[in-house]
Amino acid sequence: MLILGIETSCDETAAAVVEDGKTVLSNVVASQVPIHGPYGGVVPELASRKHLEYIIPVIDMALKRAQRSGKDLDAVAATRGPGLVGALLVGLSAAKALAYSLAVPLIPVNHLDGHIQAAFLGGEQPDGPFACLVVSGGHTALYRVETSGAAELLGATRDDAAGEAFDKVAKLLGIGYPGGIAIDNLASAGNPDAFNFPRALFEKDSLEFSFSGLKTAAANFIRAHGEPASETYPGGAYSIHDFAASFQEAIVDVLVTKTMRAADRFGLRRVAAVGGVAANGRLRQKLAERAGAGEMKLFLPPVRFCTDNAVMIASAAYRMWVRSGPSGSLLDVDAFSR
Repeated sequence: MLILGIETSCDETAAAVVEDGKTVLSNVVASQVPIHGPYGGVVPELASRKHLEYIIPVIDMALKRAQRSGKDLDAVAATRGPGLVGALLVGLSAAKALAYSLAVPLIPVNHLDGHIQAAFLGGEQPDGPFACLVVSGGHTALYRVETSGAAELLGATRDDAAGEAFDKVAKLLGIGYPGGIAIDNLASAGNPDAFNFPRALFEKDSLEFSFSGLKTAAANFIRAHGEPASETYPGGAYSIHDFAASFQEAIVDVLVTKTMRAADRFGLRRVAAVGGVAANGRLRQKLAERAGAGEMKLFLPPVRFCTDNAVMIASAAYRMWVRSGPSGSLLDVDAFSR
């Protein structure tokens, strides 16, 4: 079964052609990082306008690289939410028009289901239920996932997502966007024990997250101690590398602790991490260490499938099709932001 996937939930315009949910024939992503970088975060109106500009060329390129035409498609899939509603409408509208013109089914996909599907896109696929951490700029949550791809929410953030905390603190430091990548790079040369930032773990059995307090603590630290020492400002009172490593460690500690807590509570011997923050080197390292110590299998998608992409959307659509077939009409599906 050949599916064209379309993803426009935030600031990447992506399209991919995937066969039977696993064979990737093409994967095209048009990034908007240079556009939003000066603002330290995504500007929704700019994102929507760029999606309008990119969507048709990106779809055309995905089909061209796959050496397929629209007539070869069995279905068209698109993200319907959650995300920026203006951005979502661009991709979903394009998918509706294409599916209608080709007389093929439209498969609307939940963005989080797409990220979860990325756990199946590595070399070895989970062969049983697993605890899945979905962690990105807009989402931080834990799910129990079956081999069919069906997911049950176990816990989510009460306020900020981990990726949002990375971006906001990176903006305070003036080190660029996306913040997670910038902090990860700086942290590699720093001491993660230099500063003791808070970890919100809540009660003993909690599977929920909170990063607003950590973000505030980091902002207060910068306000109290001034600008950190760096290559461009050697006179700072503390090392920007140590700050980045300590801040990152606080986030990673909570993410890993909660993921392992979920696996232990539900007797799951498999764990996975997906989403943009799952590309973080320290998170991948500590998950591997904890999974190995607990004799658990760890499933991490390739980094290119952690950030927003259309391969995960097409793959999730295939699993949905296998489970229940198409549903709804081409015109009554709407986007949703939350």
